[in-house]
Amino acid sequence: MRLIKARVQGYRSIIDSGYFDVEQMKTILVGPNEAGKTALLQALQKLNPPAGVSGFDPLRDYPRSKYDEDIECGKIDPSKFTVVEGHFALSDEEKETIPIEYRDLVYVYGKRLDNSTWHRLDNIPAQLLYNAIDKDILRLLPHIESNADAAQPQGTLPAKSVKIRQDINSIIQTLTATSTLTNKIATEIIKWLDANLSFITEGSQEEKRYDKIKKVLATVALRDNILTQCNDKLPTFILFNNYFRVHPSIHLLNLAQRIEQKLLDDEQYDYGNVCLLKFLGFTANELSKAGMVTPANSSSEEVQKYKDILDRRDYRLNAASIRLTDEICRVWNPNTDKGEASKLRIKADGQYLKVVVEDELGVEVELNQRSEGFQWLVSFFVVFFSESSDEHRNAILLLDEPGMSLHGLKQAEFRETLSRLSEANQTIFTTHSPFLVGANELDLVRVVEMINRKQGTLVHTTVTAADSAALLPLQEALGYDLAQSLFFNQKNLVLEGLTDYWYIEAISSLLASDKKACIDDKIAMIPANCAGKVVYFATILHAQNLKVAALLDSDSEGDLAANQDTLVNALGNKKILRTKDVYKGKVAAPEIEDLLRDTLIAIAESSLGWSVIAKATQQATRPIVDVMEDSAKKDFSKYKLAKAFLRWAREATFSDLTKDEQSSCIAIVDKINKALK
Repeated sequence: MRLIKARVQGYRSIIDSGYFDVEQMKTILVGPNEAGKTALLQALQKLNPPAGVSGFDPLRDYPRSKYDEDIECGKIDPSKFTVVEGHFALSDEEKETIPIEYRDLVYVYGKRLDNSTWHRLDNIPAQLLYNAIDKDILRLLPHIESNADAAQPQGTLPAKSVKIRQDINSIIQTLTATSTLTNKIATEIIKWLDANLSFITEGSQEEKRYDKIKKVLATVALRDNILTQCNDKLPTFILFNNYFRVHPSIHLLNLAQRIEQKLLDDEQYDYGNVCLLKFLGFTANELSKAGMVTPANSSSEEVQKYKDILDRRDYRLNAASIRLTDEICRVWNPNTDKGEASKLRIKADGQYLKVVVEDELGVEVELNQRSEGFQWLVSFFVVFFSESSDEHRNAILLLDEPGMSLHGLKQAEFRETLSRLSEANQTIFTTHSPFLVGANELDLVRVVEMINRKQGTLVHTTVTAADSAALLPLQEALGYDLAQSLFFNQKNLVLEGLTDYWYIEAISSLLASDKKACIDDKIAMIPANCAGKVVYFATILHAQNLKVAALLDSDSEGDLAANQDTLVNALGNKKILRTKDVYKGKVAAPEIEDLLRDTLIAIAESSLGWSVIAKATQQATRPIVDVMEDSAKKDFSKYKLAKAFLRWAREATFSDLTKDEQSSCIAIVDKINKALK
């Protein structure tokens, strides 16, 4: 089960975050200091925390400025106030275990301020009301009563029908036609029916009525059973922060005693040390006993047994060392010329467990003698591997400012590690760093900001914010990516904007997944922010003797840019690509969205809730963006539409596009590659 949407309210700096979407794999929260990013993760963890994590405390967790007014004065009832709410969807494997009509359900789970919880199912058949069976019961009852009295010995009082009617009335007396049939009521009615089955004439119309009522009531039990199943599948939220460390030298006996006495010491890095032991598959007590010297007069059997214990320990420590080294090297990118080809060694020496680093010269130094960033990375992997392999397999990872001790380029490499982790565990992380936000990951970003304390922390579902500091990591990420592309790549495709970049990238990925020709990986795609700026970017790059092509929509702005002498003289007509050159349809001035018109209409309906099908059919000659803007009104956003397409494309195949769309996509990619050959 995966989280698809969440909301937090009434928690520390958060008055109401608003609902925000969560990506299937990795979601990035960016924002300035004091915006409330950490508070957001803390609240999410409390939705379904691991053992040992405390729940909400109104005195300490409810926004301080509103505590007296809301809590002390009784304006807010903690037993009715939901602090954190999550909306979850089933995985493909989980869907196979339930009836088809329930497979697109949304499981909604919330936790209140008093730590009580509630849940419900959305996007499924509506709950049954009593009017689905009330008339059938009223018609069946006289039949049962009549047969019951007929079967009763003559002269016996009271009549059996009296109790039968009393029994059913005690169940349904409070119900109206619009009352919801709960599982409790449904179960009681079924028991009543079964108890009186002998009074229903076999093969009669009333027996069919009996079967119909039971079939209807069975769906109530099914719904309740699915709700229980979803609750059992609810993932645990695990919060990691930067404050854990693995100590380079652990005294095993002392640690074993602290664990036994439940006196773990943060100053001794005990959390990180316990995670290291869990990762190794040993307890502190086991390793401590293995480190004790065997008595000199021990029998040969005892000596062999002790040797086996030591060998087992050494083999497992060696295997763990290799695994950690492999993971570290993926991020640390060792450069042997600079002496960075380091190997991790986890060694047991008597009562000490040591974490050392061996360089290419064979020199071993303790972990704490290496850089802060290297120490953090080792500690992160130790803690993550130990926790994820333990009781937290079905977990959502919440990472608070990961990798801040790493150099910028190491952070960029660690970004790929986060992507790999999110394949197994849905991941939400906060960051200030532009290096942890790839230029192709902006659709994964949620901007967190706090304009003022009265309004509290907000989470934006689009790349927007009133505070420019909130957007700084995104601007820097784009700037860094652009700086890496400009003047360094021989082949450059200049696009009108970020959404055009996303569409072309997604189209290329779909083609690649179908083993068709995609965008040449040597081509750098550069969003210029608007059609007018395409001219400047293209001419500057051309002046550096680089290969340049421009892709422009066929609207008025695109026409204006395409006809500028500066651009024509620099690139020539063959390298000024237009959407109308590959479009197959009725729109006279197509934009890039029109190349994917039918698919975007379906996505807008199913994912965004924009009712556009009817209007798009009636207005087939209008650009689809204009049609959607009219239909969605204030909710429309080109960014939101492109983002929804990216989500769709990650799970779709090229064949899911219509034939005309496939043809247009193949043609536009072919033109791009030929223009920059």
